[in-house]
Amino acid sequence: MTQDLYAIPVEQVRGVGEAKARELASFGIFSVGALLDSFPIRYEDFRIRPLEETPDGEKATVSAVVMSEPNVQRFGKKTRMVCKAASGSILFTAVWFNQHYLKDRLPYGGEAVLTGKWDKARKQLTVSGTEFPNSRVQKAGSVIPVYAVGGEITQPWMRKTIATALDQFGDAMPELLPPELVRKYRLLPRRDAVRGIHQPGGAVSGADARRRLVYEELFLFQLKIQAYRAWANRRKEGVPHRFDREEVRRFVRALPFELTDSQKKVIAEILKDLESPHSMNRLLQGDVGAGKTIVAAVALYACVRGGLQGALMVPTEILAEQHAKSLRRLFEPYGIEVGLLIGSLRERERRDVLASLQSGLVDIVVGTHALIQEDVYFRGLGLVVTDEQHRFGVAQRSILRRKGLHPDVLTMTATPIPRTLAITAFGDMDVSTLRELPKGRLPIRTTWVKHSGMDEVLDLIRREMAAGRQAYIVCPLIEESDKLDFQNALDMYAQLQAVFPPAAVGLLHGRMTASEKDDVMGRFAAGDVGVLVSTTVIEVGVDVPNATVMVVYDAERFGLSQLHQLRGRVGRGAHQSYCVLVADPKSEQGRERMRVMTETNDGFEVARRDLELRGPGDFFGTKQSGAPEFRLADPSADFAALEAARDDAAELVRGDTFWTSAAYADLRALLAREQILDGDLID
Repeated sequence: MTQDLYAIPVEQVRGVGEAKARELASFGIFSVGALLDSFPIRYEDFRIRPLEETPDGEKATVSAVVMSEPNVQRFGKKTRMVCKAASGSILFTAVWFNQHYLKDRLPYGGEAVLTGKWDKARKQLTVSGTEFPNSRVQKAGSVIPVYAVGGEITQPWMRKTIATALDQFGDAMPELLPPELVRKYRLLPRRDAVRGIHQPGGAVSGADARRRLVYEELFLFQLKIQAYRAWANRRKEGVPHRFDREEVRRFVRALPFELTDSQKKVIAEILKDLESPHSMNRLLQGDVGAGKTIVAAVALYACVRGGLQGALMVPTEILAEQHAKSLRRLFEPYGIEVGLLIGSLRERERRDVLASLQSGLVDIVVGTHALIQEDVYFRGLGLVVTDEQHRFGVAQRSILRRKGLHPDVLTMTATPIPRTLAITAFGDMDVSTLRELPKGRLPIRTTWVKHSGMDEVLDLIRREMAAGRQAYIVCPLIEESDKLDFQNALDMYAQLQAVFPPAAVGLLHGRMTASEKDDVMGRFAAGDVGVLVSTTVIEVGVDVPNATVMVVYDAERFGLSQLHQLRGRVGRGAHQSYCVLVADPKSEQGRERMRVMTETNDGFEVARRDLELRGPGDFFGTKQSGAPEFRLADPSADFAALEAARDDAAELVRGDTFWTSAAYADLRALLAREQILDGDLID
């Protein structure tokens, strides 16, 4: 008979008293179910294998015969013991550090099982563990789990306690997966899989146990997402927008450029969502310069023509001001009022914007985090657009969404997301992708030079300035740092003023006031400033088509996605553009980033390589992105299982059976326990 193991206190396991229960609680383990879900983080493999089959540098466990008397060398209080040993056909040197007390137990001709690191070239085994035929505890031949514990909870105690819990409660473990899925993939029963993951090498294969539990973990995660989507659709939350399609077409035809096929396709998807009674939750991803902003503008136009308001939230004030100006130019002929709400507004200006928003005099507002403050109210918010969404926490996006009555949501990113992460971190969203660049754009030429080649870089800037073009030079720091030996913006600004006419060099960084930033960006956009020295404040969205050179100084200090964003500040006009990475990377990873940037301009390929270098947990930063952390599953390595789990979960919740049949009561209870069916899933 199964029972809810998460309702049974961990003290019910034999050997777990109050003190140990308190220690387990510090690791988040309060129940028997949580204890059994504390899967090993790795295994120590003591299975004996021939040295002939052991790769160089790997750990090996071998059965050996001592072929010489051990020789002990002393270095103060430390010792080194060496002897010759044989395993199979290989004669090797065995080395022990600070284990001289084993000398008398290793006579010539004696046998022992040795575990250590194998140096194939030197035929040397650096021994970390030694077992003899009469040892009380035998690790040899076994695979031992290692848990994420510490303090008073030791590894042997944890292994023993989990084994006890399996004996007491293993047969009562509930089966969480629908039986049809267990049959479909020939998965182990859950109780066998949990036993196998904790006690590998027994009757259950560790690989089979992991396969079952990885699929289960991914399926339950996807079930939460798909059930929430299905539940929201069944409730028909959302407000259908009532706009004239032909009016939107006229707006698009009046644009001063032709949309790409990708833009037209995505706009059609968004307009269909806006007209639907269900609330849109769509992710728009596209490479740098692919034209996401104009897609958002068409969506905002349709929203306003339907009698509702729109909001565009961006991460920086510079970007907010730029978007507000471009949207005002675009919408002015149509009588659409665009407001700006940023933290640096004067109090009177802020009050005017807030009043206009609440009364409906402002149709579209562009802003930063200032949009989510408590005193911001809308007359009728119908569409929320978030640009560079991974820079906002999930709670911040949710607050803005709640300022309307189920508004539609469009989130945009110029950091192309590998499908693995799109399904995991954004599985509750529909995903639209812009792959084409606007017609006439030339590929950016990217080169990597050492610091010693800076004179050549300055020659390139001179040539481009002589042709009437402009350049950015981005530095990682504002001021000189005692701790970091990297070029800073203030020093670079001073040096360039000695090379170029002082008035032709501008400086931009995050500590400047809003008016100072406006002034320098205005002069740069107008062409009065030829070289703009900046920190990464210009990383996102800044659009000056006449700028053709991007120099990133100390480029090894930046991640791949950030370098690609910076590169995207040029190449926005009709002229050939250049990106120069100035770097002397000390690490192989730093050198690999430089190679990736010079090999491809494709943001999706950059994102894929970035994922390989950094791993899924660091791609966005889980705190900001809401990307899930799994106990066993690796979304990259287990991508096939992830896709299958998503499809299976979506199929299960599509019909009425899941919502009404007693066969799925346990799964519905799980969703209710985690508040999924009350709409509290992370937005």
